[in-house]
Amino acid sequence: MFRTFYVASKFIFDLALLTPTKMKLEKLQKKGEVEASADLISKTTNNWAKQIIQSSGVEIETTGLENIPDGPVVFVSNHQGYFDIPVLFSVITKPTSFIAKKELGKIPVFGKWMELTRCIFIDRGNKRQSLQAIKDGIALLKEGHSLIIFPEGTRSKSSEMKDFKKGSLKLATKAKVPIVPVCINGTYKVFEANDGKKITPAKVNLTFCEPIFTDNITKEEEALLNDQVEGAVRKNLLSN
Repeated sequence: MFRTFYVASKFIFDLALLTPTKMKLEKLQKKGEVEASADLISKTTNNWAKQIIQSSGVEIETTGLENIPDGPVVFVSNHQGYFDIPVLFSVITKPTSFIAKKELGKIPVFGKWMELTRCIFIDRGNKRQSLQAIKDGIALLKEGHSLIIFPEGTRSKSSEMKDFKKGSLKLATKAKVPIVPVCINGTYKVFEANDGKKITPAKVNLTFCEPIFTDNITKEEEALLNDQVEGAVRKNLLSN
């Protein structure tokens, strides 16, 4: 339980320490300095995630970093637990945000940070808002910012993987950016496997699969894209 208390305290303390960075980021965004803002977001989230991973005792074994193309991409990952996010941000070094359910944006302090770091909130019960979130994501990708999406729509809380919901890959095809399928295995052991009551160290396997380029994709290929991406992630999950 001490580790759980320590990580939770560090999470809150680190956010408090980032107040000067938050103010700087707000100024950059008001001035429209997109590149400087994106660079600060990347460095801040990467450092924050590394601190959380280290204090939690999580060991990450990463393969396939060479499969990440230059420029903006859509990382499409399975979703085992809350620690998927710090695991990904501790490894990905390019400016990246993620699509999250709207409830996360209501968390005090953390929700504001998510907003500042260009996260996109989605209300799955509101079709109009969901479509707007997709449009916002496409615009963000065209700015040069990468996105992480979890097409299962919720945490599996286990080594199992749910079916990918269709529609989210339009982010990549409309923006004409590459898709990088991502397989995460082991994050559920950190928190969810303990009934969400404590944090325990665990080994996590993180695999970046070969990219799928969408700039010249045909309608026939696009129709099969969801199954192709899901298949790549599932194949790696079974082999880990």
